[in-house]
Amino acid sequence: MISQDALIKYIKEAMPDAEVTVKDRTGTMDHYQVQIISEAFEGKNLLDRQRFVYQALNDPMKDGRIHALEIKSQTPTEATSA
Repeated sequence: MISQDALIKYIKEAMPDAEVTVKDRTGTMDHYQVQIISEAFEGKNLLDRQRFVYQALNDPMKDGRIHALEIKSQTPTEATSA
């Protein structure tokens, strides 16, 4: 299990400018949906964005604190035009 605050902290360490929204999908604190808006995604395709987020969350993914993760990643420009 990992708290939403700890999850956000991991993401913000990799992307300090990130706006992060986290939703616990099951109430078990290990299945999360995250929405991340960051300049770090600029010029990256969807797969590279996913890899970047998984890299930021490597420790809690490896030790099992995160069991499932759904990621929505956008640049600030994409977020404002949606």
